[in-house]
Amino acid sequence: MKKQIKQIKNSIKHPDQRVGVFIDVQNMYYSAKNLYNSKVNFGNIVKEVVSGRKLIRAIAYVVRTEEKQEQPFFDALYNLGIETKERPLQIFYGGDKKADWDVGITVDAIRLSPSLDTIILVSGDGDYIPLVEYLKNQGKQVEVAAFGGTTSSKLVEVVDDFIDLGLEKGKFLIQDFRRKLLPRVPLNKNISRKPDVPAIAVINK
Repeated sequence: MKKQIKQIKNSIKHPDQRVGVFIDVQNMYYSAKNLYNSKVNFGNIVKEVVSGRKLIRAIAYVVRTEEKQEQPFFDALYNLGIETKERPLQIFYGGDKKADWDVGITVDAIRLSPSLDTIILVSGDGDYIPLVEYLKNQGKQVEVAAFGGTTSSKLVEVVDDFIDLGLEKGKFLIQDFRRKLLPRVPLNKNISRKPDVPAIAVINK
């Protein structure tokens, strides 16, 4: 059965709001891959979530492999005005791999929050719930944009606004037209914990 998350609209948005966007690229990459076998249009996502407000910072948290296959993706983000923060893919003895940015995103969101009115997390990872609660206690408006099929329902409950990107797949996904777009059931809903390939996505300029 396909997971359904009710889209909520409790936040107030006006042009003078200062907005920061924090993009968990690994989470989004694997969500789109496992649900729809597609890539992510990060440019359209940033435009949608900013929604005409004052964008102060947009940061994408990415993973770099030794082969550096991701460089065209990083360059595309830069050309869209999205900053990138990189860390190498860690490979442990036995072949286990790790490449999550949860702590880094949390630290940056808290550090930059004094200069922001609204913090937008582009991720469906439930590990961000304590961060959301802390920021709201500091008087910040917190919003999340992610694909509903892999988003923590508890995360949706605690934020001021949730945008289910899966409701407009044509806008936020880039399909491989050699394949038919079919929903896929993810093997592991903790998407950010599966960094087995580079998080490369195509972006429309």
